[in-house]
Amino acid sequence: MINCRICNTNIEQFMSFGKMPIANGFLTSDQIQNEYFFELAPAFCSNCGMFQLIEQPDPQKMFHENYAFFSSTSSYMQIHFKNFAEFVMKGFLENRQDPFVVELGSNDGIMLHNFKKAGFRHLGIEPSVNVANVARSEGIETLSEFFNLELADQIVERHGQADSVLCANVICHIPDLNSIAKGIKCLLKTDGVLIFEEPYLGDMVMKTSYDQIYDEHVFIFSATSVSRAFANHGLELIDVFPQKTHGGSMRYILTPIGTRSVSHNVGELMQKEQKQGLHKIETYDQFRQKCETSRKNLKELLENLKQKGQRVVGYGATSKSTTVNNYCGIGPEHVEFISDTTPVKQGKLTPGMHIPVKPYELFTNNPPDYALLFAWNHATEIFAKEKSFKAGGGKWITFVPQVKVIE
Repeated sequence: MINCRICNTNIEQFMSFGKMPIANGFLTSDQIQNEYFFELAPAFCSNCGMFQLIEQPDPQKMFHENYAFFSSTSSYMQIHFKNFAEFVMKGFLENRQDPFVVELGSNDGIMLHNFKKAGFRHLGIEPSVNVANVARSEGIETLSEFFNLELADQIVERHGQADSVLCANVICHIPDLNSIAKGIKCLLKTDGVLIFEEPYLGDMVMKTSYDQIYDEHVFIFSATSVSRAFANHGLELIDVFPQKTHGGSMRYILTPIGTRSVSHNVGELMQKEQKQGLHKIETYDQFRQKCETSRKNLKELLENLKQKGQRVVGYGATSKSTTVNNYCGIGPEHVEFISDTTPVKQGKLTPGMHIPVKPYELFTNNPPDYALLFAWNHATEIFAKEKSFKAGGGKWITFVPQVKVIE
C-alpha cells in the first residue's frame, strides 16, 4: 500500500501508462542500452484531493547539466512571463521599499529578466546547471541548487526575506511539497506573497490531455488540493487566475493566513471543481477509459497512414510527447522524425521510442503529408507560423481533446 505524499492516507493507482523513460532524456544512439525506465502510474487521494504519481525518478535524473528545456525558445512564453512579471510588480510590489523577488525553478531567466530590467533585487533558484548558466550570462543572479528549508534559511541570512516568491511549472515537480511549503513560509515576509502557476487538473480531465502526466509532474493541482496542502503550513489561497499556458494552467496566489482577504474567485473555482467531480475517484476511472480510447484511435490512425505510404513527421519534441509515444507505442515506423528548434535536442533520439529529432529546417524544406502536433498547447502560434504547410496540402494530426485530422 502507498501513502499520499501530502496527508499520508493510503492511496492506490487508478491506471498505469506503463514503463516510461525520463521525459526530457533525449539520447544519443550509444546511450540507448543504459536507458532508465520507471512505471508511470497516477493516483488520487480522496482525503486531501491531491492527484499524484505513485513513483517519481530521483531529481538528479530529471534536472541536471544536460537538461533539454529552455523556456526562452518560445516567443509566446517570453510574452507570457513578461505579463506575469508585470502582474506581480503592479499588483504586489508597488510602493514597497527595495522589494526582493525569489523565483524557484527560474530556468534560463525568462521571467527574472523582467525584474532585473526594472531594477528589482532578485534571485533565481535553478538546479539544472546548463540553463542556470544561460541566466547568469545575462546578469541574472542564480543559484544552481534544489530548494529546501535549509536553503531558505541561507537566502534569508544573506538577502533578507522575500516580498514575493514566484514559481511557474515548478511546484508540481517537487515530491516533498510539505518541505517546500515550510521553506517558502520561512522565506516570505509576514506580508509577502507566493504566486505560482501550474497545469490545472480540471483542464487535464476535461480535455483528456494525459500527456501532462510525466516524470517531472509528480502533482497535478486543483484549487482544492493547493488550498489544503499549503494551509498545513500557514499559507492561505487568496486568489486564482486561469491561464492558457501548457494547454490549461492555473495561477495561485497565497499569503500567510489572515493577512489578506480571500477573493470570491477561490470559492467559485472550488464549487466548479465539485460540479466537475474532481473529488470523486469515479472521475479518474472515466479519465482512464478516455485515455485508452485516445491511445487506440491515435495508433489506428498512424497505422492506417503507414499502410497508405503517407509521410508523418512530429512537430515539437516536447516532454509531454514522451508520454504519448511510449503509452501509444509510436516509434520511427510511424513518425519519420520530430522537428524541433532546440539545438540540444537535435541529432538525438526521443526517450523510449527512439524517434530521431531533427532541425526545423528539414520540416520546412521537405514538408510531410501529415504533421503530428505534439506541441498542441502552442497550436495557435504554430498554425499562424505554418500557413504555407497547410496551403501546400499538409494536414495536422492532433490528439487533444480527441484524435482528429485538421485538413
